[in-house]
Amino acid sequence: MRTVKLIEIAHGRSGDKGNASNVGIIARHPKIYPFLRETLTVERVKKQMKHICKGKVERYELPNIGALNFILNDSLGGGGTVSLKLDAQGKTHASTLLRMEIEVPEELLELV
Repeated sequence: MRTVKLIEIAHGRSGDKGNASNVGIIARHPKIYPFLRETLTVERVKKQMKHICKGKVERYELPNIGALNFILNDSLGGGGTVSLKLDAQGKTHASTLLRMEIEVPEELLELV
């Protein structure tokens, strides 16, 4: 096992859904997806994003594309048109999540 940032094994993309941000995390290799599914729990994402997400975190699995989609409720200060936040549309939220440090088996790191 080696400690790396999530970005070493996954891509990410994020945006707004009203007052919630939508963060997609996509495995860089199909064999990494089961590891992401096990490792990226709602609780772990909530802890990483606690300074941004004031509501609950929801997770949706997308196994056909090797991705997880997280909805970070109450994270945009009311939404894009009324928020006073610098990132009122949550475009940086995937980048923030991808900086999470995780322990990854060496054999998965060799795939990327």
